[in-house]
Amino acid sequence: MGEKDLRQAEYFRNRIVKTEKQLRRWLRKEEVFAYRLYDRDIPEVPLALDLYRDAGGKNDESALYLALYDRPYDKDEAEESAWLALMATTAAEALGIRKELVFARTRKKMRGSEQYEKLGTGKAERIVREGGLSFIVNLSDYLDTGLFLDHRPLRMRVRKEAEGKRVLNLFGYTGSFSVHAAAGRAASVTTVDLSNTYLAWAGRNLALNGFSGPAWPLVRADVRQFLNSAVTGTGYWDLIVVDPPTFSNSKSAVEDFDINRDWSMLLATCSDLLAPGGTLYFSTNSRRLAWDASKVSLPSVDISEECIPPDFRDRRIHRVWQIRRA
Repeated sequence: MGEKDLRQAEYFRNRIVKTEKQLRRWLRKEEVFAYRLYDRDIPEVPLALDLYRDAGGKNDESALYLALYDRPYDKDEAEESAWLALMATTAAEALGIRKELVFARTRKKMRGSEQYEKLGTGKAERIVREGGLSFIVNLSDYLDTGLFLDHRPLRMRVRKEAEGKRVLNLFGYTGSFSVHAAAGRAASVTTVDLSNTYLAWAGRNLALNGFSGPAWPLVRADVRQFLNSAVTGTGYWDLIVVDPPTFSNSKSAVEDFDINRDWSMLLATCSDLLAPGGTLYFSTNSRRLAWDASKVSLPSVDISEECIPPDFRDRRIHRVWQIRRA
């Protein structure tokens, strides 16, 4: 390791220790057990670092998920690997976590379903707590762990508003919105996703929190096909959550999906299924999406700023709109 690498490691160490101290009181108050400690805070250290506290294990050990973002320049692969190992060791030592419990990934730009494809078979699963609920995360086998930490405030909002409502969770992934809605005493929660793997994961998350049975259906379908068939039927929902991928070219889908192109058509169909007095939440992490309120048939409000948690310094990590039918 060169002097520059060691200096960067020291900057990284100081920053995560400082951030952990700053967040400590908030973490205790809000009962947050999975959170972000670092996200490209220092430009020359392009990493994201998340901490997961295990609520289901015997020793309650914490684990770290370390992701390296694409650099704007090429770097020798062996050199990059050694640098990432140094940063992983630095984070482990700074936070008192065993090195074997630091899971490192290189977060390259991926298209479509690539971000959800299996990358390994280590099955380093943990159970983490959020708002008194439990969620299964996998730190070893996928690019994402199964729980998007930046959506924590929106999940809490959905939970508060779900009582007695028929909830539809589109692009449901591992069902975290569904679990929160169920915990909020929703009348029913329908989770729709095209992946058998993630629907099964969503089912495990629901069951882990005591929700099983006909009130919590899991539907494997292309979302656009599901919506089109629902429009011709009699089903209406009081609360709809739409959190789609930026792009998808799954072989199981009828056609490619591009949120920057298809968002208005998607929301138009969802709006048709929204019951009187109902609310739709649309979220995207696409920074290219050109929002135009005139393309939405119902009143919309940008609530993005309200939906960024304190552990995320990137205020553009995602955008969220609330759409309501009077």
